Amino acid sequence: MNKPLTIVFPLYPGVTQLDFTGPWQVLARLSNARLIAASLHGESVESEGLHFAELASLDEIVDCDVLCVPGGGGCTDAMQNTDFIAQIQRMASKATYITSVCTGSLILAAAGLLQGKRSACHWMYLDTLAWFGAIPVSERVVRDGKFISGGGVTAGIDFALTLVAELEDEDAAQRIQLGLEYAPAPSFNAGHPDVAPVKIVEQLTSRMATQREQRRQIIRAISLH
Repeated sequence: MNKPLTIVFPLYPGVTQLDFTGPWQVLARLSNARLIAASLHGESVESEGLHFAELASLDEIVDCDVLCVPGGGGCTDAMQNTDFIAQIQRMASKATYITSVCTGSLILAAAGLLQGKRSACHWMYLDTLAWFGAIPVSERVVRDGKFISGGGVTAGIDFALTLVAELEDEDAAQRIQLGLEYAPAPSFNAGHPDVAPVKIVEQLTSRMATQREQRRQIIRAISLH
């Protein structure tokens, strides 16, 4: 029997749970994969009221085939955590695929892994990738060699299906999609500022303005170090 594919999700306080539970749900149905949720020292992680415990310790994971870094409000703290970034760099050095969802790409960028690479990110922070030498691409799923990234939050499911097709084949991806009944039919066409009503975009950006600007300043400062 072939050695199972090892897929590691490095978690941190303030991670957006759907950034990794969406892809996890898809990738867990691969025929030959071992999924590991890990934190820096194996400590539990809180995500918007949900607590993830009994996590592996990143420094005890020798290597992985796929590194999948999720995003979230805590990503800027993770970007400034030198121990966490060192583990990302270590695992990425041996991974066959280096991947991310949402602002997880900013963590990869802060680790110096995306220079000259095309990458997706959440639309609110997509342009900040350029501060790290990456090439921002406004698409649901972006591929650049062994780097595969998903856009904001829910794009993680699309990303994971793309990854399944790469790791196994398109038939496997479609079987998983069918089994999960993943047939998006959103109640509203407001999932991206390119299609959402102008007033909705204005309302959300206004409500998020202070937080967004604060995070952008932190991201900019990290990029300059």
